[in-house]
Amino acid sequence: MTVSPDRIAAFRAEIGGIACQDQERVLQVKSKDYYWYSQILTEQLDGKLGQILVLPTTEAEVVTIAAAAAKHRIPITVRGGGTGNYGQCVPMEGGIILDMTKLNRVLEITDGRMVCEAGARIEALETAAAATGQMLTMFPSTKRLATIGGFMSGGSGGIGSLRNGMLRDGGNVTYVRVVTVEEEPQLIDLHGPDILKVQHAYGTNGIITAMDYALMPFVDWQHTIALFDGYDAALSCAADAQESGIDAYLMTVVERRFARFYKRVAEYFPSDRDAVFAMIAPADVEAFAAKVVAHGGHVTVSKSLPDLEAAKLPPTWEFGWNHTTLQALKHERGEWTYLQVAYPRPFDPALALRQQQRYGEELYFHHEMARMDGDIQIFALPILRWTSRERTYEIIEEMERLDGCTIFDPHAITIEDGGMKEIDTAQIDFKKRADPHGLMNPGKTRGWTADMAKD
Repeated sequence: MTVSPDRIAAFRAEIGGIACQDQERVLQVKSKDYYWYSQILTEQLDGKLGQILVLPTTEAEVVTIAAAAAKHRIPITVRGGGTGNYGQCVPMEGGIILDMTKLNRVLEITDGRMVCEAGARIEALETAAAATGQMLTMFPSTKRLATIGGFMSGGSGGIGSLRNGMLRDGGNVTYVRVVTVEEEPQLIDLHGPDILKVQHAYGTNGIITAMDYALMPFVDWQHTIALFDGYDAALSCAADAQESGIDAYLMTVVERRFARFYKRVAEYFPSDRDAVFAMIAPADVEAFAAKVVAHGGHVTVSKSLPDLEAAKLPPTWEFGWNHTTLQALKHERGEWTYLQVAYPRPFDPALALRQQQRYGEELYFHHEMARMDGDIQIFALPILRWTSRERTYEIIEEMERLDGCTIFDPHAITIEDGGMKEIDTAQIDFKKRADPHGLMNPGKTRGWTADMAKD
């Protein structure tokens, strides 16, 4: 479904001099994200295009765009850096692509908090925080391109979640400003738990223009690679280090079969050893090294970020979370896809080993140490050798039924089927207020039905 050219022209006239583009080559690029990680989503989403790209530079321009979209009943798909993996910013019904990357100002930095516009690149925010002796509590592995509003709308955790919890855990975000999509848009400020009304909502229920984000004192993390003669030893070491309170910002356990994708660190991660990639506080470097030795391993790299860069080595966060999937797809694109797995608590390393044995060459595993609701939570983002949709869902069903794992399905475009597992009524209730005509990112939530829309 697409919008008639007449309505697009009327919208364009309504927004006056606000920058917009409609060249096909631009729309081709700006209508996509990283959904190509999934062959299932590729089949579903290839060819879906917006009809006009709009690039506001101020909140006032966002209000003008929202009012015109509501007046002419044109769908809006909000876009940041386009680094999501589930088609969050793919326009299913054409219409407007709202590119927020020009709203990129840092508005305020105080002790422990930053307030910024939603289109700011996360790496730029990191630089601004560092100038005050602080750093972000968490960031995605795609921070060079990702925007903070996009992370808020489509993300859940990442580098730093080991230390500071998941994105929706209280404290990481405490304030969000939203523009509603109606003929006379409202500006709504959400605080505290109310921010969950729009967090991980895929931009379906309001346009986020500004937000805050937690900061912590800057730490010169030591980027560390440790090798082990067995995945069980690597997992046990990482779990032991976390349970004993070693101060770490990242801890990723990667099995040896990934080594062929990690060519930039081939000297330090050979194909006959399993690895832990970590970011360790300087005060705990010796304690972590002792843990490694106690589990039969040895450290091959332990450097600060400036020293890594001088040695022309990548940071360890480029080998964790979904950057691991990207590493594999760079070398063998089309052969792999991936899963997102949450393990039962407390974590049993033996379960991960049984899965390795069960799936053999079908799944290559890496595990992420994190915290959720204050407790230790282990995730995995294994790459899956692509054969068919049927086999993919057979494995998902087995891991949930046999192992008690929760699979956040990366092959689904709706919030509920991908991660939430159920309709979030608070988010739908907020959508009725912030998007009464049902124009925002249609097709991305099962909780909204056509009869809910106002005429």
